[in-house]
Amino acid sequence: MQRHNKYLVWTIWVATIAFIGAGFVGWGSYSFGSKAGNIAKVGEIEIPQSKLNTLYSDIYNDYNQRMLGELDEAKAKELGLVQQAFRIITTQTKVLNFAKENGIIVSDKEVAEALQNIRLFQENGHFSKALYDRYLKSRRMTAKTFETTLREELTLTKTLDLLTVDALPFEEKVVSSAINVADKIAYKVLTLDAIEAEIKNDELRAYWEEHKERFITPKAYTLSILWTENADIEFTEEELRKHFTENSFNYTDQEGRQLTLEEARERVINDLKLKKSKKEAQKAYIAFKKGEVSSSEKLTLRVNDTKLSTEIWEEITQKSTGDILKPKVASGRYATIKIEDVIEPRVKHFEEAEAEARAMVQMKIQQEGLWALAEKTLQNFEDTNTTISEFLTLNHNVNLAPLNDEESVQFIQKLFTSDEEKGIIHVVDKIVIYNILEQKVMPVDANQSISVSQTANQLKKSIFEDHFLQMLDKKYPVEVYVQGLTN
Repeated sequence: MQRHNKYLVWTIWVATIAFIGAGFVGWGSYSFGSKAGNIAKVGEIEIPQSKLNTLYSDIYNDYNQRMLGELDEAKAKELGLVQQAFRIITTQTKVLNFAKENGIIVSDKEVAEALQNIRLFQENGHFSKALYDRYLKSRRMTAKTFETTLREELTLTKTLDLLTVDALPFEEKVVSSAINVADKIAYKVLTLDAIEAEIKNDELRAYWEEHKERFITPKAYTLSILWTENADIEFTEEELRKHFTENSFNYTDQEGRQLTLEEARERVINDLKLKKSKKEAQKAYIAFKKGEVSSSEKLTLRVNDTKLSTEIWEEITQKSTGDILKPKVASGRYATIKIEDVIEPRVKHFEEAEAEARAMVQMKIQQEGLWALAEKTLQNFEDTNTTISEFLTLNHNVNLAPLNDEESVQFIQKLFTSDEEKGIIHVVDKIVIYNILEQKVMPVDANQSISVSQTANQLKKSIFEDHFLQMLDKKYPVEVYVQGLTN
């Protein structure tokens, strides 16, 4: 239920937020081919690669912010962000298929009203067409593209809202009782560190032989890049203020609040310098094509390497060896790029894949070993050195050391949805063996009525959505055109 439901959470406004948010981030080495720019088909609806790029960028930026800017492409691949984005989009598209089949539509009037309520396009509390037009122009986006995305988001919201039914009084009573049940447990936490993984070279090579298709080099390009520097470009305060006024919609915080010039000063300065260096970049492009100047550097980059933007990569992948791209913004300056060579994906040699394969085999051994140890510990639980908890309830957060706060919450949620008095619960990469020692019902708090009603409604909605999505999974098959999008 939670696995499906978390994807539905993303259906509301996600594409709009991504359009308005930070710059795009590429999704690495997964792009090995597509059909007419589409990556998959769900039911009767094709999914364009641009939609995946947009959502992946939004998820990447969200993770990067939470990781204090430490996220890179390798870590994003390890976390499976591309697969996460693809699962969200396929879930959305199944709902859109259902809406289309059942005649659930969003009118032009509803789209217009939603558009006018986006704060980014408001001036003095009212919708400003000038701000909207400047925004679209700055993003090189048509109104049709933006409003089509907005219409999809509204369709998703309307469809799910039409299927929402509030909990009945009896259901609220059941939830109230569940919320106030308290368990005292004995528990033991096992981690992967408890399992030693000895990997023999012949076993490792055998694993690589059996799973070669998992170890593919990314498609890459050798590029000559001529940079147009702008660090020394001068400007006046008047020019800076004028540029900010004309492009104020570009400068908002994560909540969509309009920033002042001082708050956005560094960004405004960089954008103004780009604007003033554009003519110089165009001259450099002409000279580069004529062979009058040499490139600044020559690089070999994997497709969608974050050194270049998604927009640039989309153009590169449509070009051939020897082609030169017109100046594009990359890393805060203009880049004129020549494609020197295209390096196609191939199966990695054992030596290249050895470290990656070793990590996979080690994880497999540790996970299997951890599960075996958990079962053995459960069988001999009375003889195990355990920790005794206080009384636990669903609505009271408790840290169950050595679990952290988030892991503790996950464990408690799974504990109270289990019908086993004694058992094993997975929490992230850990396993908790538990035994309920004592159970009681805590006194009902009169102030809980609103919380109980909300919880009952959410639980009913989650259960319904889970079954709804299971029905959609069977009704609308997914045909994938691109490798690497599914686990």
